[in-house]
Amino acid sequence: MKFIDSHCHVHFRAYDGDMDTVIKQTLEAGVFMITVGTQKDTSRMGLEVAERYDGVWATVGLHPNHLTKQEFFDEDELDPVKTREETFDMNIYRELAKHPKCVAIGECGLDYYRIPEGIDVEMVKEKQRATVRAHFDLATELNLPVSIHCRDAYGEQAQMIREYTEFGKLERRGVIHCFTGTESEARAFIDLGFFISFSGIVTFGKNLQEVARALPLEKLLIETDAPYLTPAPDRGKRNEPWRVKYVAEKIAELKGVSVEEVARVTTENAERLFLLQPTP
Repeated sequence: MKFIDSHCHVHFRAYDGDMDTVIKQTLEAGVFMITVGTQKDTSRMGLEVAERYDGVWATVGLHPNHLTKQEFFDEDELDPVKTREETFDMNIYRELAKHPKCVAIGECGLDYYRIPEGIDVEMVKEKQRATVRAHFDLATELNLPVSIHCRDAYGEQAQMIREYTEFGKLERRGVIHCFTGTESEARAFIDLGFFISFSGIVTFGKNLQEVARALPLEKLLIETDAPYLTPAPDRGKRNEPWRVKYVAEKIAELKGVSVEEVARVTTENAERLFLLQPTP
């Protein structure tokens, strides 16, 4: 079987001591990966890592949490996350995105869950909206798909996508990464031509399992978001891209199909969306 982890961060500091070992072991296990940038430095680093390996690609983008300075901790993140304030520079990201190993713009999107206290909420939201539009413009210009991070804003995120697609933009569409919403919210994105990606949360989130069961496999991708969101049975450990197989196994169980079928279809979906050359 071959899997594609459609969204991980294998070039992050969590792998400072053993990144190359993790990548090699993951590739040897038949798992290829897209390592995702979240600001200009990690976007650049992701490309540098991807160019060293067949079966590894990268994206470039500015995560909404990096628009403001903050520090937070989630139960599924082993260490506190610190962000710095960055403003999206189209020229910098345009040059990064021209790298032959860049397969998408993002992760970008609306995150209304993680707005720091003491900051004008509407100002932060408007900055996020403007930054999303800049990503969408760049993706349209370079004819690349987008990788969307969205939290507590699915309705508005879908409307922003709709505004672009109705004008013939975002022709390559994209993926809603680490989806955690409802079936109706997922279908709104599918109707707009987007894929829905499930992370390790689907291995333990009961409501999300029902959503995964209901959606067509032909519109799904699988991911780890490693080093975060480690799936059952390994919760509490640092996540690694090879664990995408646990996501595939859970989706196969929910849908009553074989893991081989989930691997085949989600790999084909990722290859089609990101225009990846099939890897033996």
